Amino acid sequence: MILVGRFLSPFTRRVAIALQLARLGFQHQPLSTLDDRAAIAKINPLGRVPALILDDGETLIDSAAIVDCIDELAGRTRALTPYSGIDRRRVKYWEAVALGATEKAVAAFYERNRRPPEKVHQPWLDQLQGQLVAGLKALEAQLAENGGVLHGTYLTIADVTAICLVDFLRAQKSPVWSDKDFPQLAFAADRANREPAFASTKP
Repeated sequence: MILVGRFLSPFTRRVAIALQLARLGFQHQPLSTLDDRAAIAKINPLGRVPALILDDGETLIDSAAIVDCIDELAGRTRALTPYSGIDRRRVKYWEAVALGATEKAVAAFYERNRRPPEKVHQPWLDQLQGQLVAGLKALEAQLAENGGVLHGTYLTIADVTAICLVDFLRAQKSPVWSDKDFPQLAFAADRANREPAFASTKP
């Protein structure tokens, strides 16, 4: 399989981590949406990453669809999302919170860094960052309540997604992130980043 996209993208990185945790081999093609738009458009008509090209040539796009396929290939014992029932619903809930917060973080990054300063729309940026902080607070509280993981007793795709969010915010020096303000998330990221799947993909 071939994973397309740079690990600076938290969406690409969570797919790479899921592949490694599922013990599925892949090649990495680190194309950038800024520098390699034409090449990415040949793989995904939307020009977005990640994309995963399967061994038979089929291409998957969107990290949620890709992670779902990875769980299927991994089988129930190594899947990062429970198969059914309340456990599946709760993991999907916290994955959605982490993914939503990540989308706001990326949008805020582009608003701050890709627009000319005189064209940054501050009310829009404030809204994005407010939604991001609300998501971070919810994840922080859940980690504290549930003993360091977002649901159950082991790492799931929800945790992987939250950790990728934290590392993206750290790498981009986001003004809304501070380890001291979110100690549970900071600890979870530091702990995970000692493991090969996370360390080898760190942005």
